Parts: sequence; structure tokens; C-alpha cells
Amino acid sequence: MPHTMDPKKNHLLAALPEAEWQRCRGFLEPVDLPLGQVLYESGRPMSHVFFPCDAIVSLLFVMENGASAEIAVVGNEGIVGISLFMGGGSTPSRAVVQSAGLGYRMRAGALTEEFNRSGPLMHLLLRYTQALITQMAQTAACNRHHSLDQQLCRWLLLSLDRLQGDELVMTQELIANMLGVRREGVTEAALKLQKLGLIRYARGHISVLDRAGLEQRSCECYGVVKKEYDRLLPDRTAA
Repeated sequence: MPHTMDPKKNHLLAALPEAEWQRCRGFLEPVDLPLGQVLYESGRPMSHVFFPCDAIVSLLFVMENGASAEIAVVGNEGIVGISLFMGGGSTPSRAVVQSAGLGYRMRAGALTEEFNRSGPLMHLLLRYTQALITQMAQTAACNRHHSLDQQLCRWLLLSLDRLQGDELVMTQELIANMLGVRREGVTEAALKLQKLGLIRYARGHISVLDRAGLEQRSCECYGVVKKEYDRLLPDRTAA
């Protein structure tokens, strides 16, 4: 169902200089992004890219046996479908909406044409891609070397950065699928954070009560990723 949310709620679109924005805005189509919607599947050609405004999309790697693990999250800071402008056309990962919301999409041809102008949009998307690669690499290192409650803290903080407010609508089963761990492990980690007064969890709603405490308990991975996004994607118009 169409909506009227301002496309510039997406930080990449908001960073476009006026000339590029005027060219691109006519190609943007509003879309609802309901929980669980698959935006693209592994190995399938992509027809559109997506600019979330208040939704979060999880990029997952799915094994042959159906098990999955999250490699990155994308929200209002970014774009879903970087393979289109990187020249691949498809990717072995899957993109699934993990927090419902609204966004905009653009046809592959329109984005490719604008990217090939080698102007501000191209440079903006390449910087975003570098930041996303950093998130993927840090996620791999975190999952290998840090405890589950540290991983959960990192995941909660990254998700919060891509939403307005301090509440996530998320079941423990979904979190377990994202982190690639057993549900019982997520339950134990969430209870530990709740006992420390950092979060409140009830019926699929996670409220962050002490963000500073959550950052302190998280491993260094969250800070590395945030610093790189802040460095590469400053809150200003792209040059």
C-alpha cells in the first residue's frame, strides 16, 4: 500500500545534492516492508534496490541445510541491493525484513544509469559499500571470538541505530536465527541483560533501558562499525 513518508528519512537519499535528488526522486516508488518479506533471494537477479526509511533489513547467508546467520543489517542509513551497482547483479545472501516499516525502491536500470554518471551518488554508494563491508567483516570476527551476550548487545545497538526510539519488536526465535545460535542461548543472554537493568523483554518487545550500559557491556565490534559509518557517511550533503 502506498504511503507518504518523506524519502529523505533515508540518510543516503537525504545526502544527495539537489541536482541528483531531482533526477532520482521521480524513480522512487514507496513500498511497505512487512516483517519477514524477502526482498531478494540467494542467486536470483535483482530488479530493484530498496531504501528503508523506518524498517530494518537483515542480510543472511543461508546454508544448504536451511540454517542461517546474519552477516549485516541495513536500515535508514543505507541501501539494500549493492550487487546491482557493483556489477554482480545477484548475491549468495538473502535479504529479509527483520523489523517492519516503510521505504522506497528504485528500478535497477534507473539506479545503474545514475551510478554510471560517476557523480556524487556513485561516490556516496561506494562509501556506503565500504562501511557495509566493515560491518560484515566485524560480524564474522565477533561471532567467532565474543560471547553470546556481547553479540546480542552489538546486534541490539546496531538495530537501534537504524530505528527511531528505544524499542524493538523482535522474538527470541528471530534473534536466534539472525545470530545463528540456539533459542535457549538467546533467552539466557536476554535474561542476563534484563537482570542487569539494561533491557526489558516481554512478548516480543525489547525495550532498551540503559543504552550507555549496553554499549559498555558490548564488545569493541559495535564501536568499530559505528566509527566507520560515521567516518564514511557524515551527516551532510554528498560532495
